[in-house]
Amino acid sequence: MNYKDFKKPVLLVGGGVRTAGAAEMVVEFAVKTQIPVLTTMNAVDIAQGDLRIGMIGTYGNRWSNMILENCDLVISVGARLGLRQIGHKREWFAPKAKLVRVDVDQSELSRNVKDDEEKHLMDAKAFMTTLLVADFPDCSEWKERCLAVKNMLAKYDNTEGNDAVEAIGELLPENPVCAIDIGQHQCWVAQSLALKGHEGRIMIGGSYGSMGCGLPYAIGASISRNNGTVYCITGDGGLQMNIQELETVRRENLPIKIIVINNHVLGKISEIQHGSYNDRYAQTTAESGYTVPDFQKVAEAYEIKATTIPSYHELKEYREWFYDDEPCLINMSLDPDTLLIPKIKWETGKIMPLLDEDLNTKVLSLLNFE
Repeated sequence: MNYKDFKKPVLLVGGGVRTAGAAEMVVEFAVKTQIPVLTTMNAVDIAQGDLRIGMIGTYGNRWSNMILENCDLVISVGARLGLRQIGHKREWFAPKAKLVRVDVDQSELSRNVKDDEEKHLMDAKAFMTTLLVADFPDCSEWKERCLAVKNMLAKYDNTEGNDAVEAIGELLPENPVCAIDIGQHQCWVAQSLALKGHEGRIMIGGSYGSMGCGLPYAIGASISRNNGTVYCITGDGGLQMNIQELETVRRENLPIKIIVINNHVLGKISEIQHGSYNDRYAQTTAESGYTVPDFQKVAEAYEIKATTIPSYHELKEYREWFYDDEPCLINMSLDPDTLLIPKIKWETGKIMPLLDEDLNTKVLSLLNFE
């Protein structure tokens, strides 16, 4: 393939890049070519700072999905391209782009995303080795336009959940290790957690984890790093699934910083019950049979220092807790009605809520150029 035939390419990376040990090669290629880097949820930590544009898919950043809709080449490396990324109609995925797919799994490549796609059954590291020496165009102008769109839309979809995650990110040290549970907060983290440095980790379960995985992930990560500091971002539902592991944290004196984004509902499920089942809630809200304990008292019963704060605005008052050598739990309240947006509507492929018409025109004028 002659890569110089394309003016608006993107590099789409998935979790397979990390598995193959090719993360540093992605960064090297992105710096060399200035190609915009989009990620799946499992790969949000591979490119940070200006190297990363954002996450695609059902709950991806609006700007990332709009860039994907208007690019002319997608080089997908180590990404499964499942329904959460491409939707249930193939023609909606990167409709103007040529697709290059790189995957080590023949069964994944056996299904077509595009009829004319170029497939490479090979290891991500091996492919990146060839890509680094390929004759590739300078994508600086295209990337600047993508970053302009990102900056233009950066706060457009922010909910209290995104603001809370951004507040957590501001307090994290350089190159932190973060273990993320499953739920609304997982998507807010994938959308909005910006790490300082290029070597931090955001460990997201993806399809391999279920509710409650966050704290065990953090314990394993801490022990594997000689009892190093790990930041566990969890929800009220997820923490209750493995709350007994607080005893492990205390017994081993692991410096795990547990931040509970507590909206007192099973948010991901209740949101579906709200949007698709006419508010017929079942075991997801206080009124329908779901409640949460006082996490501060529970943590203190395990002899772990803990506090409860009414919102993310008070988080900065506990800055020193993020840096000491003790485990802690911060129980941070969130409005139960906080929704997870934007979201690609399954039936239409449109990003909901719809973008303001004038702003949409400005965004498209940046993304559509000859």
